[in-house]
Amino acid sequence: MAYPNLTVMLVEDHGFQRRLGLRLLAEAGVGTVLEAAEGFEALDLLRKRQAPPDVVLVDLDMPGMDGVEFIGLIAQHQLAPAIAVVSAMDAALLHSVQVMAQAAGLRVLGSVEKPLSVEKLERVLALLASGQGSVVADAQAVDVTVEQIRAALTAGEIVPWFQPQAEFGNGKVVSVEALARWIQPGGACLYPTNFMPLIEAHGMIDALTERMLVDSCAWWKRWNEQGMRIKVAVNVSAHNLIGPEVADRYEQVVRSHGMRPDDMVLEITEGAVMSDTARGLAMLARLRLKGFGLSVDDFGTGYSSLAQLSHIPFTELKIDRGFVHRAHEQPRKRAMIEASLDLARKLDLRVVGEGIETPEEWQLLAQLGCDFAQGYLISPAVPGERLREVIGNWRGAKH
Repeated sequence: MAYPNLTVMLVEDHGFQRRLGLRLLAEAGVGTVLEAAEGFEALDLLRKRQAPPDVVLVDLDMPGMDGVEFIGLIAQHQLAPAIAVVSAMDAALLHSVQVMAQAAGLRVLGSVEKPLSVEKLERVLALLASGQGSVVADAQAVDVTVEQIRAALTAGEIVPWFQPQAEFGNGKVVSVEALARWIQPGGACLYPTNFMPLIEAHGMIDALTERMLVDSCAWWKRWNEQGMRIKVAVNVSAHNLIGPEVADRYEQVVRSHGMRPDDMVLEITEGAVMSDTARGLAMLARLRLKGFGLSVDDFGTGYSSLAQLSHIPFTELKIDRGFVHRAHEQPRKRAMIEASLDLARKLDLRVVGEGIETPEEWQLLAQLGCDFAQGYLISPAVPGERLREVIGNWRGAKH
């Protein structure tokens, strides 16, 4: 496969390794290849370019400015959208650098172990060309105001899109997660990173959750009438779990659309630290009594921890995409997944692996005994009217 439209920069201080890398990139069919011998030279070249390269391949161990500092400056000044680390260093160090780059907003295409080869480079280029790779933000940040968000909620512009979850055993799609999308009048689609912090900070989270719940139930009813039997998961914040009427209201919404509570899973988001623990736990217990499934989202990150598992009646655990991404190449990530699965089995919880993008990630989690998969390998989140289409495409790809 050739990549005539790609521009790749290689930053490598060792002359022989740099010349080898340039030759291998040319053999892989990369259209434009840039080079630099160290970080300061690379920064100067990047700042002078009108358009950034598609990806920067950077060695970590360089004189003057090491690769870690260089990656940080790329992110800070938005000099390139994606990076891959080229190094023969310790896997734990490589993983830490990749997490740092993701947290800074860069798309990370993994690491390329030395000595370089065309095959190793093509794996990275294929991820770049296919739109895969790990990144923290879902989309480019856009400035919006509280008033604009409030108006969008009133106008019904913030709606659920649905990402399928498939069984590892047979590939069958059994449920979907509802993810908020703001479809603006001009057609632009904004992701939660652009509006969720303001929604939570300005007391609009109940209105958003209610909208997501009602719209998701309406779509479930349509799918059910079309013969599609699937469950729906909706995200719930700790801020929603206030007031004795919450559990009754959620049940009323679900049943008014012909659903049973056990057709729905409520995902308790990572930041759900309850200021009133007793009241929050009582609300979750009532929801579980009514039959709703309860999922601990992004397990292993933030506040989604053993403490929550010990006292909340969860039915499901979701392994965070940060642990899943390229776990087949990183023993520490694999160990985290194995430990999570072992804990879930002992607690009788079903497990969803999030962020599965490649066949290798699917195969690893299937081998380790994970129950369900969610990620771009199956489908990104799509509007409700496209769900039947993407499930059909997935079935065709699996056979």
